[in-house]
Amino acid sequence: MSSTDLTALTVILVAATVMSAVCIRAIHPLLIRYALARPNARSSHTVPTPQGAGIAVIAVTLAVSAIATAWFTTIPAAGWVLFAVAIVIAIVGAIDDLRPMPVAPRFALQALCVAAALVALPSDLQIVPAAPLWLERIVLVVGALWFVNLTNFMDGLDWITVAEVVPVSATLALIGLVGAVSQPTTFIAAALCGAMLGFAPFNKPVARMFLGDVGSLPIGLLLAWCLLQLAFAGHAAAAILLPLYYLCDATMTLLRRVARREPFWLAHRSHFYQRATDNGFAVIEVVGRVFALNIILAGLAGLSITLDSTPASSILMLIGVGATALLLRQFATPRGTDYSAGT
Repeated sequence: MSSTDLTALTVILVAATVMSAVCIRAIHPLLIRYALARPNARSSHTVPTPQGAGIAVIAVTLAVSAIATAWFTTIPAAGWVLFAVAIVIAIVGAIDDLRPMPVAPRFALQALCVAAALVALPSDLQIVPAAPLWLERIVLVVGALWFVNLTNFMDGLDWITVAEVVPVSATLALIGLVGAVSQPTTFIAAALCGAMLGFAPFNKPVARMFLGDVGSLPIGLLLAWCLLQLAFAGHAAAAILLPLYYLCDATMTLLRRVARREPFWLAHRSHFYQRATDNGFAVIEVVGRVFALNIILAGLAGLSITLDSTPASSILMLIGVGATALLLRQFATPRGTDYSAGT
C-alpha cells in the first residue's frame, strides 16, 4: 500500500460524500413533488416520504469512479458496459418508483442488464477453472440477478442499506489497497461508500428520504460486480462473507415464503429485520446490530484473504455463519424472551 494510493482513495471518498450530499439536497424539492413513497404492506414508515435519492447516489458513484479510473489507468471495456447497464437498471428502477411496472418485464430487463455486465468480462476470469466457462457464467448471472433483487428487498428500513453497503464497500476499497482487487474495482467501491455516506444523514431514522428502486437496484449490481472481482481474484470466501447478512436474511425469507406457498413476489414484512421491529426492537437497534455484524464479517473476510488457505477460510466461514444465525434468531424472537428456555 502506497501513500499515493491511500491519498487517491481518500480524495475519492471525500469527493463522493460531498457531491452526493449536495446533489441529494438539490433534488429534494423535486422528489417531494413527484416521488413520494406512500406506506404499503412492505413499508416500515407511516407517512409519505420522498424516494429517489438513489439518483444522486448512483450518478455520483459512476461519475467519481469513472473519472478516477480514467485518471490513473484505462477504463476496461467491461467497465464501460458495467456503467452503461447500471444506468439502464437505474432507469428501470426510476420508472418502477414512479409507476410500478409488471413483474415480468421488470425482471427481464434486470436479467438482460446483469447478463450484459457478465458477458463483457474477459474469458480468463473464472472462479472454478475446472468448470465450463458457459456454465459458470450462467450460475453467476443467476446469482448476481438475485443479489440485485435482494438488495432491493432489504432496503425496507431507515439506515439499513447504509449499515450494509458502507462496511462492505469500505472493506472492498481497503482490500484494493493491498492489491486483492483491481484498481477500477477499488475506485467503484470507494465512490459507492462515499456516496452512501453522503446519503446517510437524509436516511437517518426517522428518514427524510429513501433511495428508491432507482438506487437500490444499481447498488446491488455494483456490489455484485465488485464481489465477483474479489472471487475471481481467488478470494471466494471473502466475497461470500462480506454480504453474508443480506444473503442469509433475504434467501431464507424467500425460501420460507415459497415453502408456505405465499406470493413471494408481492410486498411483505417478513424479512428478519422487519420482524425485529415487530418484535420490539427499535429501528436504531436493528441497524446498529446489522452494522456491528457487518464489521465482524469484514474482519473475517480480511482474515481469509490474509491467511489465504482453504482450512482457515472454512473455519472463518463457519464463524461468520454462526454470528449471522445468532443475529437472525435474535431478530425473529420477541424482546424479553428467555433464550435459555428454547423459545
